Amino acid sequence: MMKTWAITDVGLVRKENQDAYRIARGGDVCVVCDGMGGANGGNVASAIAIKVIADRIVDTYRDGMTETSLRHMLEAAVSAANIEIFDAAADNLDLRGMGTTVVAVIAGGNKAYIAHVGDSRAYMAGTGGFDQITLDHSVVQAMVEKGQLTQSEARNHPRKHFLTRALGVEEDVECDFTAVDFSGDDLLLLCTDGLTNMVPVEQMEQLLAQGPFYDLPDRLVDAANENGGSDNITALLLAVEPTEVHHG
Repeated sequence: MMKTWAITDVGLVRKENQDAYRIARGGDVCVVCDGMGGANGGNVASAIAIKVIADRIVDTYRDGMTETSLRHMLEAAVSAANIEIFDAAADNLDLRGMGTTVVAVIAGGNKAYIAHVGDSRAYMAGTGGFDQITLDHSVVQAMVEKGQLTQSEARNHPRKHFLTRALGVEEDVECDFTAVDFSGDDLLLLCTDGLTNMVPVEQMEQLLAQGPFYDLPDRLVDAANENGGSDNITALLLAVEPTEVHHG
């Protein structure tokens, strides 16, 4: 079993919250999205994505699935959400140009299977330190990979909001898939760029290293707001629930 806790916050600058999250199957399935486009579009795109992806996975998940099957299931769910958002935008002028990022996880069996599109991220905090698992689909990340920018230059680059991939923008989308070990002492964080743009990695690591599990997402959001809160903020945390041993 997983224990999960999440918080989403409008931040200090935006008038509405276009982030969304969903926790399903008792915490084994979690989805975080950051919508964009127009006054209504972002809300609609992120709402469609979390519903379609979570529902698809819950409907098709079976115990004992292989990594390949889980990957195909995640990719099919993301693809279905992409088409639904794309079609909704095509049918309604007010929603033209809407899209959303997504980071989705299926957790279980000492593994976490993660699919993502855009710049919402997954991090793992554990005995091995604090690692970013996903790589942004952004103009700036592409420049980092080509050696044109350092990570610290990328952090404050004026084009860091420019995505190279998002759900709903084109008829097809490619999502990245990663499988990582995930067991007893690990914490898995799914979050939007409203957190990662406001809170440096070192501060996130410090905040996750102390205190009760259910306080941690609030602490991350508070830190983002204390540092300016320029965007909507979502932090969703998963941990493996320890199994109780009964003596008798």
